[in-house]
Amino acid sequence: MKDAATGIPFDSKSSGLSLFGVGVRKKGPIKVYSVGMYCSDNVQEDLSSISRSDSKDKKAIAALRSGASSNPTTFVLKMNFKVGAEKMASAIADSVSPRHSSDSEVSQLKDLIFEGVSGKGAAVKGTVLEFDCTDDGVEVKVDGKGYGNVPSDALGKAFRDVYLDDKCVSPKLRENILENCCAL
Repeated sequence: MKDAATGIPFDSKSSGLSLFGVGVRKKGPIKVYSVGMYCSDNVQEDLSSISRSDSKDKKAIAALRSGASSNPTTFVLKMNFKVGAEKMASAIADSVSPRHSSDSEVSQLKDLIFEGVSGKGAAVKGTVLEFDCTDDGVEVKVDGKGYGNVPSDALGKAFRDVYLDDKCVSPKLRENILENCCAL
């Protein structure tokens, strides 16, 4: 599957999870990165029985958020535009922070992202950031190398909401997931 906005391709599987959809993160006119969400097949099966037209997607979105929060979920970010390590780490942390009550856990997440990206100098086009959200917390990988885990289920839920709640940073991702997984 490819992100229509950037043309960046995503594998159909990641760590045994299936690709649900892809979208773009824009900042003004700039397409900063493409994002893909991977989750377990049982969540996809649950979504397939829900019509997208029910309650203007509300039922489908509620089922998606519930399924993603109670199952391992991975978000893969593929950079389309160069962003400095500090700016990238801060941007993600700033998106998670209003959704999570522990500033220290958000700070730990920011530090892991910074460590992973600063090793390259910046998140240049082609850099891949992976966030594995499980009951064990959020694991951070950059270009396939693990940089650590913040052990907090609540942080994992907050991270998922960055991409799935009503104020998500990539509405196109949510739209694409519903198009791919829900009944008409």
